[in-house]
Amino acid sequence: MNYLTLNNGEKMPQLGFGVYQIEPTQTADAVYEAIKTGYRLIDTAAVYGNERETGEGIQRAIDAGLVTRRELFVTSKLFILQAPFDRAQATIAHSLATMGLEYLDLYLIHQPYGDIYGAWRALVSAQKEGLVNSIGISNFKSAKMIEFVGLNQVKPQVNQIEVNPWYQRQHDQDWHQKYDVQVEAWAPFAEGRQDLFKNPVLQEIGNQYHKSVGQVVLRWLMQRGIVALAKSTKPERMAENIAIFDFELTKTDMAHIAALDLNESAFFDHDAPEQVEWFMQRMQDTESN
Repeated sequence: MNYLTLNNGEKMPQLGFGVYQIEPTQTADAVYEAIKTGYRLIDTAAVYGNERETGEGIQRAIDAGLVTRRELFVTSKLFILQAPFDRAQATIAHSLATMGLEYLDLYLIHQPYGDIYGAWRALVSAQKEGLVNSIGISNFKSAKMIEFVGLNQVKPQVNQIEVNPWYQRQHDQDWHQKYDVQVEAWAPFAEGRQDLFKNPVLQEIGNQYHKSVGQVVLRWLMQRGIVALAKSTKPERMAENIAIFDFELTKTDMAHIAALDLNESAFFDHDAPEQVEWFMQRMQDTESN
């Protein structure tokens, strides 16, 4: 496993296991199998609805002697309604209690909406108290990230954003490198959209190394210095995704992948009025429930 050093000196595994869209009934088993396979970065969020089961999988792996807590890098995230300072403090405490953990390795503001500055004060406080080792943001565009760095004494260690062959974000990565904020990629496979796993360019590159398209994509992200999250409930796919440290893409391979960039999200634009409206409606629905 490769590790990258964050701007606060903490080391973060470069390849992680994400539990987004994994049903709670499957999450504990999936997390346990992922740790057994060799993953050390586990990523969840309050809004995923499976923090408890993620913690159960972690504890099962620790109890089985597969890993110690210090060998793991566990991430969770704060959603929009939880952003005000007092709610953020309570939510961090709730995440820790729900997951059965004494500390989190990384805690992120999940979306760039609401009282993000109040939330950040709570995250900084939690970091000072030792409840969270590293803190960061998620889905912040570069301009917002720069503003956030400029208006806070403590800069984010990580920004988790969409990065995949259709939306490569090289310009965004350049800005993040300038401000020493680590880019972490969600949806590196774009959930298979636009037939990613059948793309002839990616298939041809994979054939050279006897690797799958998924392995090529993850290796491409590793060589760009980006942290990546992969998800699967199948142990054989988990093993395939992590088997990417025994080959290296050439400059020509990297250039061919770069040419695939469509420079647009495979999902949605966080600045689009329709998308912001959707998030606000979801927030209201959550509050009413």
